Amino acid sequence: MPGKKICIVGSGNWGSVIAKIVGVNAHRLQYIDDRVTMYVYEEMIDGQKLTEIINTTHENVKYLPGHKLPPNVVAVPDLVEAAADADFLVFVVPHQFVRNLCNTLVGKIKPTAIAISLIKGFDIAEGGGIELISNVINRSLKVPVAVLMGANLAGEVAKENFCETTIGCADKKVSLALKEIFEADYFRVVCVEDVETVEICGALKNIVACAAGFCDGLQLGDNTKAAVIRLGLMEMVQFVKTFYANCKLATFLESCGVADLITTCYGGRNRMVSEAFVTTGKSIEDLEREKLNGQKLQGPITAHEVNYMLAARKMEDKFPLFTAVDQICKRKIEPKQLIELLKNHPVHQTAVLKAHL
Repeated sequence: MPGKKICIVGSGNWGSVIAKIVGVNAHRLQYIDDRVTMYVYEEMIDGQKLTEIINTTHENVKYLPGHKLPPNVVAVPDLVEAAADADFLVFVVPHQFVRNLCNTLVGKIKPTAIAISLIKGFDIAEGGGIELISNVINRSLKVPVAVLMGANLAGEVAKENFCETTIGCADKKVSLALKEIFEADYFRVVCVEDVETVEICGALKNIVACAAGFCDGLQLGDNTKAAVIRLGLMEMVQFVKTFYANCKLATFLESCGVADLITTCYGGRNRMVSEAFVTTGKSIEDLEREKLNGQKLQGPITAHEVNYMLAARKMEDKFPLFTAVDQICKRKIEPKQLIELLKNHPVHQTAVLKAHL
């Protein structure tokens, strides 16, 4: 019988790292087709197409230089061609591009396909709300969607340093298949059914990482940064409890929760660029171009999307860290004002603190 086919939708550094893991597993697993397609937005690198470079050298020289991809991972510049026969669609692109990509795929994929999103962010919904990326994919393509989030800095996973990740999937049978597709001896997968919380953690932690970066840029030290991370975690929990009633607080103890938050606040691109935002005075857009090699920063965009929702509900005062990050990125307030706002954070009030305990 022919094996199940996998398509990686995206080819940035994280997409390329995942392609490396999935490619190895596809070659090993008998029920998976050996050929893994990877949709690559075509670019010219020194006069040569990026897809040709990847398929010839088995290296994504722009987004993951120095790391070889398995030869069974095939770069395809046409999205519809890459995804046409896929049984598993792995979405790993900046979240602002998801809606257009899904629109391109409508009616062009298998109706039995399963999607899994590695995308950390939200989409703005009408009426002053936000929408989970998994919901955007599900609504557009009419296929079930799982999510994968965790403390997974791409460069470290590429080096095969040990780490964990979390897959949120409501179907236990699908969870078992996804675990086999994504797990490696250095990349351990834990599956949970709390899909919404897994995904929300992956988005919100980038806002907190921006706040941590502002602290680094202001040279406020580890005590202040620890306080910012803790208050950020409290806002993450409160956000999920407020807007997603079926969440399980135990999910915050998985890799997608506390572990991903800590990792991102100390080693992620959101922290790095936010620190430079303070020390250089340059805009987020300029720093993206200088430091991210064409990739996009998710923290400021997610802060905007969350604040859009909070403002519509007049709840900004209940989430002062999320709100402050959005205002700082838009230069409405100075980075140094972050700490003054946090000194009067609601969790420092006795009544609110008791409510959390």
